[in-house]
Amino acid sequence: MRARYNRLLMYLYGAPFRMATNLRIRWLAMAIAALGLLAASAVARADGHGVEPLAVEEIAPGVFAHRGHEQTPSRANVGDIANIGFVVGAEAVAVIDSGGSPTIGERLLVAIRQRTELPIRYLINTHVHFDHLFGNGAFRDEGAELVAHARLQGALMSRADTYLARFEEMVGPEEAERVVMLPTDIPVSERLELELGGRVLEVVAYHTAHTNNDITVLDRQTGTLFAGDLVSLNHIPVLDGSVLRWLEVMDQLAEIPAARVVPGHGPITAPWPDAMEPQRRYLEGLVSEIRALQQARGTIQQAVGEVGQEAAGHWLLFEEYHSRNVTAAFAELEWE
Repeated sequence: MRARYNRLLMYLYGAPFRMATNLRIRWLAMAIAALGLLAASAVARADGHGVEPLAVEEIAPGVFAHRGHEQTPSRANVGDIANIGFVVGAEAVAVIDSGGSPTIGERLLVAIRQRTELPIRYLINTHVHFDHLFGNGAFRDEGAELVAHARLQGALMSRADTYLARFEEMVGPEEAERVVMLPTDIPVSERLELELGGRVLEVVAYHTAHTNNDITVLDRQTGTLFAGDLVSLNHIPVLDGSVLRWLEVMDQLAEIPAARVVPGHGPITAPWPDAMEPQRRYLEGLVSEIRALQQARGTIQQAVGEVGQEAAGHWLLFEEYHSRNVTAAFAELEWE
């Protein structure tokens, strides 16, 4: 880990955490010394002065969502590439994903405060990818408890250096130096209910699928399902777990009695469960074609060049992620 990443600040249950990258003690001291400046910055921004609120749409009564750009992170979009949202109950608010940068998190907080002064009781992260949680720091001083899959924190710590390096390269050092990674307060291994005052959110954790730490959030009152990247529309699905188990999880998801879904990427609301069908066809196609190629003793290089090419015109960011999906699926299926 190079010195330029000294700015990484992590709180882990109030105790020192030994990162896999052997973070030096002096770096930790520098980060702690920066705490006052970071906190002051967060307070100044959270009051809304000079911060443009994030555009959100009320997709159901009390349920708000923001559509991220279907792009890779960049300085131009400031990491605003994921769908995020919040739900307002009679007593409190829950935020579902905070966005892909400190600026997006701050803008989301301002958008919330334009609509309600109720306390933000929960901040929920649907999975580990940084486009969904690098805005977490904006909510640090709101008293929100961070809810996530029981495996998310370990996954985040193992990727922290890589994520921050990529983020600095793609979005810029100005944003990277303000990233705060928060610990999970409420880990979810199976399911739990979160009460917002006359409104219950059902949080469900899944086995390895899109990642090994995916959760969904269902607002029972309106039948709105926040699926994170377990469901992707327009934006090609990104395989960071198991293609076979992702298909199994999609069967489980289809049983959820939702009226609409907020996918991790794409249009912020779509009918349920029909919204999953394009993704299902894509993933099933990968499995079918790779199995056939492996039975013919084809190589992974052949798979990357041949498998799934007919899907190119149906997905945004196909060139960026399809080859990676094929490589991951090939390696998994090779051991069937």
